[in-house]
Amino acid sequence: MDGRAFHINGKPTYAGRTWEGKKIEGLLMNSRMVQATFDDENPETRKLWAYADGSFDADRNTNEFIAAMPEWRRHGLLGIGLNLQGGSPQGYSKDQPWVNSAFDFNTGALKPAYMARVGRILDKADELGMVPIVGLFYFGQSPRLKDEQTVIAATDAATDWLIDKGYTNVLVEIANECNVKHTHEIIRPARAHELIERVQQRSKGKLKTPAGRLLVSTSYGGGTLPGENVAKVADFLLLHGNGIKEPAKAADLVRRTRALKAYRDQPIFYNEDDHFDFDKPVNNFTAATGEYAGWGYFDYRLKGETAFEEGYQSVPVSWGITSERKEGFFGLLKRMTQGTP
Repeated sequence: MDGRAFHINGKPTYAGRTWEGKKIEGLLMNSRMVQATFDDENPETRKLWAYADGSFDADRNTNEFIAAMPEWRRHGLLGIGLNLQGGSPQGYSKDQPWVNSAFDFNTGALKPAYMARVGRILDKADELGMVPIVGLFYFGQSPRLKDEQTVIAATDAATDWLIDKGYTNVLVEIANECNVKHTHEIIRPARAHELIERVQQRSKGKLKTPAGRLLVSTSYGGGTLPGENVAKVADFLLLHGNGIKEPAKAADLVRRTRALKAYRDQPIFYNEDDHFDFDKPVNNFTAATGEYAGWGYFDYRLKGETAFEEGYQSVPVSWGITSERKEGFFGLLKRMTQGTP
């Protein structure tokens, strides 16, 4: 990172690019793809995710994800949002009985098969010049971790795994929406800075990058301003647009984030927003970009939709650009970052 801008291999992202008078160079455009490594261990719910031609298969899911990555990259996508505990395979869910986690809930140890899938994605992203945003905890799963020491052990295990593998192409998001339903206080807003600093210090001097360590932050629920304690220590600041129906408010959240007392000129980007309107001249995507903040597409099957082609969060996932919404996002992304239809 160089001030507010991201660089990949020494060059700013989207080098030299502007769109409709807005600076695009240095931004990180991304999409929430947290089901890339999904594998439900609950036999009662696993049947819900069956393909039309057979039962759900975790390796097939990851294989199809990896096969789709080059096409996303050709459209200008640089960031892919992953999470070691996934996200709701129904988009939004009141209850989450499925079990999808890279961590053993009793010890925090990593599950080898799960992390093998993660590694394959990070390797492909490295090949393509893409940036995985690796989330550690999701509120639908993190309460199952036995206690705070288990959360710490899981954090250390994930950090050490990334270091040992030598991944220099990742950003770390401690928790998806730290203020939403996480029960362990060390994940929640008042103490959210502790795990950020732990990963930073544990990785310090161990990676061949300008920072010499992992770059780390955490996210909050839709429309929520990051805390001063997080702004003080995080390497970049994450925003969510869920619930923000007016693009002007999406832009204002970026401005309010930069007005935080602890703001240190870090990059800011949305890594989750379920508002679209890509055919309109103004939407949350363009509004964020107008404030020099990247934007993250969050797509799931909306109420009443049954087509397999819809939604990157809804399992089983069709990972191609296979719906009008996906085409709308990737089309705008390509025009914005490359100037081509």
